[in-house]
Amino acid sequence: MALIPSFFGQRTNVFDPFSVDPFQGFPLNTLATSGTSLSNEASQLANTRIDWKETPEAHVFKADLPGLKKEEVKVEVEEGRVLQISGERRKEKEEKNDKWHRVERSSGKFLRRFRLPENAKLDQVKAAIENGVLTVTVPKEEVKKAEVKAVEISG
Repeated sequence: MALIPSFFGQRTNVFDPFSVDPFQGFPLNTLATSGTSLSNEASQLANTRIDWKETPEAHVFKADLPGLKKEEVKVEVEEGRVLQISGERRKEKEEKNDKWHRVERSSGKFLRRFRLPENAKLDQVKAAIENGVLTVTVPKEEVKKAEVKAVEISG
């Protein structure tokens, strides 16, 4: 099997796109609050995919969170108009007689933050999770059209 030399000091298998952890080997090895390695934490942040679209009525965020229950996910709006989506995917329990051949599903904490625009109605944020997809809807304030007033021209 052909191997190519390292990305960040790690050898990878050419035929396996999941064998690369681009955050492995970073010089900082701990985060102050969680006690987990930066490599693990950074890859969790990178693995939480979120789409943000704007419609005429709202800002809509969609996050793929397969296997998570609503109790395992937290959606908050912080000071400074920051939407924060966080949670934790727990590792599967290992039994003494289990023999793992491959582990590709991520586990651990995740956290994503987005600064919301001025037109966001922070008091009307709604969140729902269905079929492993979290949808957060942040309604927008109506844009007031400028009133146009005709001015009579004298002359």
